[in-house]
Amino acid sequence: MSRKMLIDGEVNNSVAADAEEQVYDYDLFVIGAGSGGVRASRTSAALGAKVAMCELPFHPISSEVIGGVGGTCVIRGCVPKKILVYGASFAGEFEDARNFGWELSEKIDYNWKKLLHNKTQEITRLNGIYKRMLSNSGVKLFEGEGKVAGPHEVELTQSDGTKLSFSAKHILVATGSRAQRVAAIPGQELAITSDEALSLEELPKRAVVLGGGYIAVEFASIWRGLGATVDIFYRKELPLRGFDDEMRTIVAKNLEGRGIKLHPGATLKELTKTEEGIKVITDQGQELMADVVLFATGRAPNTKRLNLQSAGVELDRSGAIKVDEFSRTNIPSIWAVGDVTNRINLTPVALMEGSCFSKTVFGGQPSKPDYRDVPCAVFCIPPLSVVGLSEEQAVEQVKGDILIFTSTFNPMKNTISGRQEKTMMKLIVDAETDKVLGASMCGPDAAEIMQGIAIALKCGATKAQFDSTVGIHPSAAEEFVTMRTVTRRIPAGSKPKTNL
Repeated sequence: MSRKMLIDGEVNNSVAADAEEQVYDYDLFVIGAGSGGVRASRTSAALGAKVAMCELPFHPISSEVIGGVGGTCVIRGCVPKKILVYGASFAGEFEDARNFGWELSEKIDYNWKKLLHNKTQEITRLNGIYKRMLSNSGVKLFEGEGKVAGPHEVELTQSDGTKLSFSAKHILVATGSRAQRVAAIPGQELAITSDEALSLEELPKRAVVLGGGYIAVEFASIWRGLGATVDIFYRKELPLRGFDDEMRTIVAKNLEGRGIKLHPGATLKELTKTEEGIKVITDQGQELMADVVLFATGRAPNTKRLNLQSAGVELDRSGAIKVDEFSRTNIPSIWAVGDVTNRINLTPVALMEGSCFSKTVFGGQPSKPDYRDVPCAVFCIPPLSVVGLSEEQAVEQVKGDILIFTSTFNPMKNTISGRQEKTMMKLIVDAETDKVLGASMCGPDAAEIMQGIAIALKCGATKAQFDSTVGIHPSAAEEFVTMRTVTRRIPAGSKPKTNL
């Protein structure tokens, strides 16, 4: 069945004419069965497209020839990480429980292998669920490595080495990204990435983390919560570069409060294998011994083995696929969504891009992904969650005055447990329009609370509307609707602070 391409509401007659002249094996072939690829394939099939997709064989630790249906998020990202965060959080809960009357022995046994086994079982279960969802949607799934052989051709190498070739009216690349080691230092092969960190056979007693982003602070929290000593090294003054500086300061204080040793402005110089473990030498001349060294130094788009150059697909300097606002490459029949495009590298964003792709190509509804007010969370302990502009971004982007509202308080639970750990909330408001431009929270349940706040920002809520909303009492969330006093007013034309 011929389908006409709609872009910006107009029929692309040249593409439609070409489609009338040629018959393809599939209307759509998707390379990569992660979050974005699965969403795009299922929604396209629901719109009547004949869809096939390919994915590498399943394994918890990825490589160039290993992957799995479900992708990074399900197999070696968000889901297993959150499971480990849950596991690590119990340590603090046990400490807090004593002042609530729970009589616990000083030594509580912990079985790392049991958590590891249950985590692996869960991601295996989810891998199976994703396969069933594809089958139930009518999507043909092939196991093997897919490569682009031309504007309308995909070459598939199966696990046994046999090659298959398919033609497709449209090709969608959704191969995501992979953890990378960017620290070129002697002994770097002794370090691990987040892939291996999620599947360690033995729980480390001493951990060193290089990096100050999401993954670094999350694994630092996990290992510390499970009893390890943790040292984290990063080049900036604060972790989580790109987030609101005030919130980063709170995160750093909370990490230290949980016993994590922070080393700002420092990096690693050399790793050496010894009988006692890995000897770590820093650029400051410090020496540490570690059971594990994690390089949490970023991720790279998964494009090296896709043979994209054969079809003339343009990549940027990082190797990410260049796309327009509809996720289309410079080759009209080839598209890309998710981390492989290096736009906003979050699972829900990949889902949005996949849905928009299907509506544009097969639904007759040209749809651009909307990247405004995308919420996100960092699952350190306690977590940080944000939506909209940071204070630094607001100062740079808003022409008028900006109002900053903050609330820092001791959560009710801590008043009994005795834990010295503050929760902080923050609202960024346009003084002229009263529109809430950004919101942040660091504290228990931050992500659960921020999801609701994100809806309000998406609807263009004003500070007056926040103030007129009745709070839920007693809760931390009610602070977002009871912040009446301006913490500070930033005049128009102020220079944005340096992001530390």
